[in-house]
Amino acid sequence: MNMEQVRQAYSSVAELYIELFGSSQQVHADDLAFIGRHLTGRPGTVLDLGCGPGHITDYLRSVGVDATGIDVVPEFIAHAQEVHPSGRYQLGSMEDLDVANHSIAGILAWYSLIHLPPQRLDGVLAEFRRTMAPAGTLVLGFFDGDEVAAFDHKVVTAYRWPVNELVERLMRAGFTEVERLQRPSEGAHRPHAAVAAIATEG
Repeated sequence: MNMEQVRQAYSSVAELYIELFGSSQQVHADDLAFIGRHLTGRPGTVLDLGCGPGHITDYLRSVGVDATGIDVVPEFIAHAQEVHPSGRYQLGSMEDLDVANHSIAGILAWYSLIHLPPQRLDGVLAEFRRTMAPAGTLVLGFFDGDEVAAFDHKVVTAYRWPVNELVERLMRAGFTEVERLQRPSEGAHRPHAAVAAIATEG
């Protein structure tokens, strides 16, 4: 699967997706707290990669973060620009970020790596690390699981990851874990995990 297939899949359901998920009120309170805890209070730009309708980018900006939302889906960017006109939103791919080396204070990739085939994860994490300023912070949200495995996501094929295995990939890419959050399945919600990590020296 490539990003063009993901873009097409989300474009086809963009209106419904925005209706269901396009507000920070629809994000679990523990998740907003986790994101805020690790991405606020530091100078510099934070990229919200795979920002979708822009709701978490807007939340970050509301708490003083210099956040920019980036997504491959034009409908999401257009919605974000219309609903959050004071924010910054742009089309782009997390696999090839148009930013200078070591220039970014933080990256949020909240459920935006879930459609990435496992063999392409290391390349994306290397791109994240390239952009990171010293001790920059990376925050990931993803589906938890006992093994790396594909499943039928409602929009397009997604992957679940064991937290320890994803953390190992982060370490290889030059990040050190500082906190994790795991939540078991609740009703229709699959098991959830989040990891915060900082860019290590060297």
